[in-house]
Amino acid sequence: MQKLPNITTHFSEWYNDVIYQAELVDQTPVRGAVVIRPYGWAIWEEVKSVLDQRIKQTGHQNASFPLLIPESFFKKEAEHVEGFAPELAIVTHAGGKELEEPLVIRPTSETMIHHMFARWIKSWRDLPLKINQWANVMRWELRPRPFLRTTEFFWQEGHTAHATQEQAHEEVLTMLQEYVDLAHNYLAIPVVTGLKSETEKFPGAEKTYTFEGLMPDGKALQMGTSHLLSQNFAKAFDMKYQDKEGNLSYPFLTSWGTTTRLIGAVIMVHGDEKGLVLPPKIAPTQVVIIPILKKGADTQAILDKAQSLASELKKAGVRVLVDDDESKSPGAKFYHWELRGVPMRVEIGPRDLEKGHVMLSDRLGLSKDAVPFDQLASTATERADLIQKELFERATEKRASQWYKVAKIADIAQGLDAQSGFYQTGWCGKAECEQELKKYKATTRCLLDEKSFDTCFNCDDASKGDVLIARSY
Repeated sequence: MQKLPNITTHFSEWYNDVIYQAELVDQTPVRGAVVIRPYGWAIWEEVKSVLDQRIKQTGHQNASFPLLIPESFFKKEAEHVEGFAPELAIVTHAGGKELEEPLVIRPTSETMIHHMFARWIKSWRDLPLKINQWANVMRWELRPRPFLRTTEFFWQEGHTAHATQEQAHEEVLTMLQEYVDLAHNYLAIPVVTGLKSETEKFPGAEKTYTFEGLMPDGKALQMGTSHLLSQNFAKAFDMKYQDKEGNLSYPFLTSWGTTTRLIGAVIMVHGDEKGLVLPPKIAPTQVVIIPILKKGADTQAILDKAQSLASELKKAGVRVLVDDDESKSPGAKFYHWELRGVPMRVEIGPRDLEKGHVMLSDRLGLSKDAVPFDQLASTATERADLIQKELFERATEKRASQWYKVAKIADIAQGLDAQSGFYQTGWCGKAECEQELKKYKATTRCLLDEKSFDTCFNCDDASKGDVLIARSY
C-alpha cells in the first residue's frame, strides 16, 4: 500500500486515499454510485444498530415502502417538486414498453408514505402513527464523493402523523436529540443544532432542524435533519380523518433522517496520518489480537492462547479478531489494522506467554501496557471508554479552535479564505443578505439560540439572532 497524503496539507486527497486503502468502498461503472465494502458496511451496521434500537424504543415501527414513486406524486406538493426536480432519476420504460406514467426512483419517500398514510388514518384513534424505513435512495449528484455525496446512498427516514402541531413539534425535537446523542456518545463528534433558514429548509417543510458537524478542514457537514412538515403534505394528499369532536381534520406530519454520510464524518473528524481512527462504540473490531510467532517457539501454544483470550473478550462483550495469518509479518499487520482504525491491539509472543501477560496498546497512542491474562477483558473495556472520551474531547477542542465570532461579511469573507470554519454572526433574517454569502461559497448552516450582535452581517438592520455560517460539503 502506498503512503497516505499529508492529512493537514492535502486533506481531500487523504480522505480519498484512506477510504479506498482501508477497503471501505470501491468504484463502479455507474457514475456516483459506489460499492460499500464489507468493512465499510460493518461500520454502518454498528451505527444502524444503535439508532434502530433508539427508534424502536421511542415508539416507532419499521416498515418498507416501494423504490419507485409515480411522478405525479411529486407534483402534488409544489415546493417539494421544485426542490427535488434537478436531482430526480426517472424511469420511462419498463418491460420493453414506454410507461403510461414515468416513475421516480425515490430521492425520499414523503410522497409515497403520505399516500399510504391517507389510506390508513381515518380516525383520531389511528394517531399518532410512527413509521421508520431503512432504505437506499437516489439523488443525481453533480459532484459525487463517497459517503459524503453519492448518487445512491443508504439512510433511515422516519415519518410520523399527529393530532396536534404541538405533538408533532415535540416529535421533531425528540428525534433531533436522539441524533445528537448518537453523534456525541457513539460517533464522538460534537454537533451544533438549530433551525435551518427558509432558504435552506427541506422543500415543503414548515421548519427544518439540523445537526451540523465541523470537519478538520473547516467545512461544515449536515449530518442529519428533522422536519416539521405540519399540514402541507396532509392537504396535498387529502389526508383527512375524524377527530374526537367528529370533525374532519388534517394530521400534523414530521419526517427525519440521517445517512451513511455519518461514516464520512467519522473518517474526517478522527482520522490521522496512519488512517482511520474509529470510536470503540462503533468499531466493527474493537480489539485485534496479533500473535508474535518466532522460530523455535511453541507456535501452537501462542495461537491457542490468543484464541482463548479472544473468547474471554467476547464473553465480556468486546468485538475481537485474532489475526493469525502466518504469511504476514507483525509489522505488516500493525500497519493494516492501524489503517483500519481498530481502537486496541493486543500482542502476544513467547515471552508474554511465559510471563502470563500480553502487551495492550491503543490506536491513539495513549498507552502501551503489559496486562495479565486474567485482567485483559476488564482493562480493554475500561480502555475503550477512555478512548471514546478522549476522541470526543479532542474533536470538541478542534472545533472550538475553528469557531469564530465575526460581525461583518467583509471580515467573514476574509476569514473564510484564510481559514474555513464556523463563523457566528448576526442576521436580519432577510433572504437578500443570505444570498450574498454565495459569492464566497458559503451558506447559513443554522440559527442559534443566542444574540451576540446588534446588527446584520450584511446590512445595518437589527439582528434577529445569531446565525452560523460556513462553507460545506
